[in-house]
Amino acid sequence: MSVSLKADCRYAILVPTSMGVRLTPEDRQPVYSTDVFRMHATSAESNVASVSSYLGLRCKVLTAFVKGSPIADYIKSSLRSRNIDYEGPEVDQGGPWGFRHQINFADNGYGSRGPRVHNDRAGEVGRTLNVKDFDLDRIFGEEGVQIVHISGLIAALSPDTSRFCLEIARSAKKHGSHISFDLNHRATFWKGRQEELRETFTEIASLADILVGNEEDFQLCLGIRGPEAGGEGLQAKIDGFKEMIGRVKEKFANASIFATTLREVVSANEHYWGAIVLDDRTWQVVEPRKIEVIDRIGGGDGFVGGLLYGLLQGWEPEKCAQFGWATGALATTLNTDYARASDEEMVWNIWKGNARVQR
Repeated sequence: MSVSLKADCRYAILVPTSMGVRLTPEDRQPVYSTDVFRMHATSAESNVASVSSYLGLRCKVLTAFVKGSPIADYIKSSLRSRNIDYEGPEVDQGGPWGFRHQINFADNGYGSRGPRVHNDRAGEVGRTLNVKDFDLDRIFGEEGVQIVHISGLIAALSPDTSRFCLEIARSAKKHGSHISFDLNHRATFWKGRQEELRETFTEIASLADILVGNEEDFQLCLGIRGPEAGGEGLQAKIDGFKEMIGRVKEKFANASIFATTLREVVSANEHYWGAIVLDDRTWQVVEPRKIEVIDRIGGGDGFVGGLLYGLLQGWEPEKCAQFGWATGALATTLNTDYARASDEEMVWNIWKGNARVQR
């Protein structure tokens, strides 16, 4: 692809993130009707890094932990098991009404009953992420990072995290690291902060080499005029995205890669999954193909993770888009919301539709 990556770096991917835990009912039941749950450590940004970490690349998260919390210990153990390094301050809980790690309640849905997600972020320690707690010159100048992946979820989480993500982007650019920015607009995060966040997101996007988001993300986060042509169906959506990205390229000339996923939901268990990637002037369109779904959450992160992995490997645009599609599809087959590939062959077999037993 058209991004030339910095060599001799300790880390392939670095992500700023707010780690939490997800509670998922067993047997695809709704949250309100069960008393048996699976728990795993999660965040959208660590989901992206996990694709590369499981495939042998060194990755790191910058986050914050609640001091003395057993949940913090659980999260650290999970990151170590994924071969992800972590760095961040230990924040005093401040009593029973103080800080904690976010909790995400999410069922998988079944058939015609769609999944439901409830985020409990009260007292979230990740909202305290502050640039003063990190030595960015050491991280980017001495250790070295090839790609920094920033999500709009963290950039909009609090005024502190907005400044944190902006300073990370500035430092990454200063030291020659590349920046991936997934806009991830959330209306509840933007309420009452539209002007402030529009300014922050615009500067991060102006520094980014890779921009990820759907039509609504680009319109709401960056003020880009949406597609002018109407129409229903998949082709209209693809044409509309292509048209709009032309305007994005004019405003954010530093970026050379743009991407979004395509999803058509038949039922909670069956989706049609596709993707669009623009590398400079070359469009790669993976038309939606049928996939079976255990858990849809994390599919988009899996796609971005696979796309970045391909970029780190120096693959051609078509191969990067295909691998991203397949790692996104892989994530939806797992009980975790991150893709856990044992090797590249597993991913390419998903792309090829080869589900035969491997002995």
